[in-house]
Amino acid sequence: MKQRTVKHNIDGLAALLLFGIFAACVLSVLLSGAGAYRRLTQRDLTAYDRRTGLQYIAARVRQADRQGAVTVEDFGGASALRLEDAEGYFTWVYYYDGYIAELYSSGDDGLALADGDPVIAVQSLDFSLEDGLLTVNMEDAQGQADVLLLSLRGGEEAGA
Repeated sequence: MKQRTVKHNIDGLAALLLFGIFAACVLSVLLSGAGAYRRLTQRDLTAYDRRTGLQYIAARVRQADRQGAVTVEDFGGASALRLEDAEGYFTWVYYYDGYIAELYSSGDDGLALADGDPVIAVQSLDFSLEDGLLTVNMEDAQGQADVLLLSLRGGEEAGA
C-alpha cells in the first residue's frame, strides 16, 4: 500500500497573504484620499459662495459708479441698493426670501420685493452709505458674516 503525503504549499499561502495586505493598503489609501477630496471640495464650495455674493455686489456698484448713481434706499421695507444707469433705468439689489435679489426697472412703478430675480442664497443682507463709503453686511447661506467696504468714486478718475 502506498502512503499519501500531504504537502503544504507555504509559498502560495505567503503570496496570497502578501496580496491581501497590498489590497488592504490600496483600499485604505483610496478611502482616505476620497475623504480628503470631499472635504476640500466642500471647503472650496463654501468659500466660493461667500465670495460670490460680495463680488456680485461690488461688480454691480462699479458698473454704476457715477455721481449720484449709487444710493441706499428703503425698497418695500428692505434696505436696498439703488443703481442708476446712464439711460435712467434702475437696478435694485436687496435681500428677499433667503436670496440676494435684483430688480431692473424704469423707476418706482409700484414694484414689490417679490418682483425681483433671486441671484445668490444668503441669510441676511444690509446696506449703508455714509460719506461716499458703501458698507455691505452679508451673512452667507452657511451663517458666515462678511463685510464689504467700497469707496465710491462718483465718476472721478482714479488718479484724482
